[in-house]
Amino acid sequence: MLTRQRKELLLTRLKQEGQIVARSLSEELGLSEDTIRRDLRELAAEGLLQRVHGGALPLDLPPSPALGDFAARQQISSDAKPAIARAAAAMIEDGQVVFIDGGTTAVQLARALPLTLRCTVVTHSPSVAVELVAHPLIEVVLIGGRLFKHSIVAMGPAALEAIAQIHTDIYFMGVCSLHPQAGVSTGDYDEAGIKRAISAMARRTVVLASPEKLDSAAPYQIVPMSQVSAIVVHRDAPAKLLAPYRELGIALHSAG
Repeated sequence: MLTRQRKELLLTRLKQEGQIVARSLSEELGLSEDTIRRDLRELAAEGLLQRVHGGALPLDLPPSPALGDFAARQQISSDAKPAIARAAAAMIEDGQVVFIDGGTTAVQLARALPLTLRCTVVTHSPSVAVELVAHPLIEVVLIGGRLFKHSIVAMGPAALEAIAQIHTDIYFMGVCSLHPQAGVSTGDYDEAGIKRAISAMARRTVVLASPEKLDSAAPYQIVPMSQVSAIVVHRDAPAKLLAPYRELGIALHSAG
């Protein structure tokens, strides 16, 4: 099959199925996965599709509104976020070591933790740490580094070094975007690396997903969905949006 023919076929499949999984298509067509991936890279460079981990998605995949600044994000899903936070807080058991990410939903999670909870919270978010000052039984480990003002979290080499030394039971990850094929993603390259490092040190990664983050994509993948243990979503999230995550074997916790 000529290169032009392959590319036309790839674009047709993408239009018909809404995604391309390189491995599956290579097996079906009897072509090497490297060939498929090369064609996808070239089509992405031509502005005809969006490359993601393991394949491709249409260009019209909606960007996440969560790419806005911290103040703007506080106004998005203002009712859903506290409910998601309460459901996430109920997942924490006495004696555990948990990592709470930065972001607006993560701050709500810190506020939702009961005063009777005895655990250790690790965070690179000053906002989360301050919320826990009045919790007498929670030990707080604050990771330092360069302040990334968009999410109000510490980043950089010092943060990465500290993160690599702490094993946690649960990582409550705040995200910009969540998609069954594109995985968990965010709008900043370095922030994606920090979140990836935290996830690698956690026994379980639990994503806090307010409704606007579902079925959207940001430029930089954090982890594929295979690395996510559970997603906490609002009870009003459409069943159609949630079905692909269930099919992937990911636990869904309904909040609200």
